[in-house]
Amino acid sequence: MKKLITLSIILLAVLAGAYYLSSYLAPRAELNALGEFYLRNSYFGEHSAGSPEVVTAILWDYRGLDTYFETAVLFMAIISAVSIFRNIPSVSFHPRGFTNITKTGVKIVGLITFVAAATTAFHGHITPGGGFQGGSMLAVVPLLVIVGFSKKALEKAGLNKERALVIRTIGLLTIALAAFYPLLAGGRFMQNLSIYPKELYGMLVSGSLSLFNMAEFLAVGAGFTIIFLLLSNPEGGSEA
Repeated sequence: MKKLITLSIILLAVLAGAYYLSSYLAPRAELNALGEFYLRNSYFGEHSAGSPEVVTAILWDYRGLDTYFETAVLFMAIISAVSIFRNIPSVSFHPRGFTNITKTGVKIVGLITFVAAATTAFHGHITPGGGFQGGSMLAVVPLLVIVGFSKKALEKAGLNKERALVIRTIGLLTIALAAFYPLLAGGRFMQNLSIYPKELYGMLVSGSLSLFNMAEFLAVGAGFTIIFLLLSNPEGGSEA
């Protein structure tokens, strides 16, 4: 587990270094039209957001609706976790979990949530959503299982902290590989089209966007799952 954590830290450091060096590896003589629009209008211009900080202007003005719903999804995921664990200090550690009626409900709701999460993530390139939103929704599924069945039931099904960390690492590695590949192919760091195909077997994949969404879906979902597993440990660290 320590090796995986170290690998994740190294990966993030490599990504940061690659991002810094990318401007030197592939210098651009001119801005593209979209970049020029944002630079000209974030503070000045007819479509001014009133902010000299371009990134903030893009996040909260030009694409503010998407940012709003990203925040809303994360808020709902946190509220769901708080609501489920509220006033049940010992149920999540009970070896048998809740009643069979509750367990059946968890199975139904969990399946629906998983499908909705996957749809949100994998359709992020054609509909509102993406990997972060889908991953936040996905994390609710193991949370329901922990409370409805028990933490041990989730671990017996094969999902423990170590495996969740492996899944998260795979997601981060996929993001790194998808970001570095354009450099190897003579393009720019994190370049999308034309390095990646627009369509795959007749389906629109929008280049690397689908790959990034899939990887972030795994990384975010597994990351929240690790947190829920740690939070469900009894005080004192003993297993109940």
